[in-house]
Amino acid sequence: MSQSSPQPERPCPSRPLDRRPDVHPERHVPDSLDAAIAPDGVRASDAEREAAVERLRIASVEGRLTFEELTERTEAAYAAVTRGDLEHITADLPGMGAPGATPAPLQVKRRFSAVMGDCKERIVGRIDGPLEAVSVMGDVELDLRGAQVPTGEVLISATAVMGDVKIIVPDGVSVELSGHNFLGDRKVAVRDPHPGARVPVVRVTAHAVMGDIKIVDDEHHTPLRRALSTWWKDRR
Repeated sequence: MSQSSPQPERPCPSRPLDRRPDVHPERHVPDSLDAAIAPDGVRASDAEREAAVERLRIASVEGRLTFEELTERTEAAYAAVTRGDLEHITADLPGMGAPGATPAPLQVKRRFSAVMGDCKERIVGRIDGPLEAVSVMGDVELDLRGAQVPTGEVLISATAVMGDVKIIVPDGVSVELSGHNFLGDRKVAVRDPHPGARVPVVRVTAHAVMGDIKIVDDEHHTPLRRALSTWWKDRR
């Protein structure tokens, strides 16, 4: 009876090197996942955004932020995507529970008027009461961007009789306008704030008789300067 001769062993086909687990024990993690794993890359929640906004409000009460800085950072906080974005917004502020700073000096002058002349005021003091602007055949301009507003709210009574009243507010604030006009105009030229955002408010009661009352933000007050500033920042 014949015996079959032993067959030579066939080599086992090896896996491609890029599929063998012993060759590449550590698998590559996409950069997007690396960012998500990093603490600064964790997505911020609505509660964390609101906490950052509250921290900004307290900083404003303590005199650490101007009205303009408060509104800009509040808007940025609501637009923040990650925790790192929120930390960047509040990086130069002390932690919660730190000793309070001395408030900014009180804004003593509250009535601004122009009778057949001009009145321009840039308010940098602390506003804790209503302001009044009156123009009679003249021009009144109030700039609130450098003011300290602990309550996050500014009340203004504006009257224009054959004259103009212009109120400049920071970008991102909410403006509420009421009052009446007779042969005159009452205008608001500001960007709409982030929907649902708890932003500072400027409430203006305006009465115009053959005159104009206008509330504008920085973007509409100096559009050319704003465009040049944006262009310069994009180049850097």
